[in-house]
Amino acid sequence: MDTRNTDLSKEKALEANGSEGARRASGEPFAPALADADPEVVAVAKRRQFSPTYKRRIVRAAAACEAPGEVGALLRREGLYSSHLTAWRRELATLEEAALAPKRRGPKRDGAKAQSRQVEGLERDVARLRQQLERAEQIIEVQKKLCTLLGLPTVEEPRR
Repeated sequence: MDTRNTDLSKEKALEANGSEGARRASGEPFAPALADADPEVVAVAKRRQFSPTYKRRIVRAAAACEAPGEVGALLRREGLYSSHLTAWRRELATLEEAALAPKRRGPKRDGAKAQSRQVEGLERDVARLRQQLERAEQIIEVQKKLCTLLGLPTVEEPRR
């Protein structure tokens, strides 16, 4: 335990003097502004949202890059991933295709009217089926009466 405490006190003394401390891979000392940052972790990660104009600007800037490594430098500078660029290129391609596609002519379809037409058609079908049912019931009643007049057994009466 004593060795740990002395090691910690030595590290603190060295950090206070500024002679030793965390270093980056490039050999530069750790930025003091980051050392004072709030260490609290955000409870819920917030998803970044990019505007269409920003996406378009980045895709155009990436298309203008000619030298090897320029696109990577652009992505690092903007804090983006290559998957962002790929997805945004696809989005722009589909938007361009949609913009160049022929437009449907004539009046636009109204969803409420289409639904009301469908309801009217179904109500007509129900009315037609009810009439068929009434006719079938009338025919069955006539057949029953005919059977009783002729003395034939009906379905309701068991055979003797």
